[in-house]
Amino acid sequence: MSNPLSQAFFVGRAVAEVINERLEVALTDALSELGKFDAEAREQLRQFTEEVTERANRAAEAANVGQTTPGVSQPGSTPVDLQAEIDELRAEIALLRTELQHHRRTSA
Repeated sequence: MSNPLSQAFFVGRAVAEVINERLEVALTDALSELGKFDAEAREQLRQFTEEVTERANRAAEAANVGQTTPGVSQPGSTPVDLQAEIDELRAEIALLRTELQHHRRTSA
């Protein structure tokens, strides 16, 4: 390689090949990490969903222990007046809001 022009050509070509190989490795590694991150995120989301569902089921079971299904009357029992229940719950909520506001005022 006595000709400097041909030497520059081959050096440039070698530089381009090395850069291309390193970019390929870097891109492959980045995509691999992205795939790992995606898989881990999906697994964490699945575990989170499973835990939430499990807790909700336990809470529902605990709430339903000893209770009957609302609106379904059993033989010998009086039917449930849903509107009266709703009104009572609204009154309780209003009372709790008032108490909460009173508590906030006194503790401030």
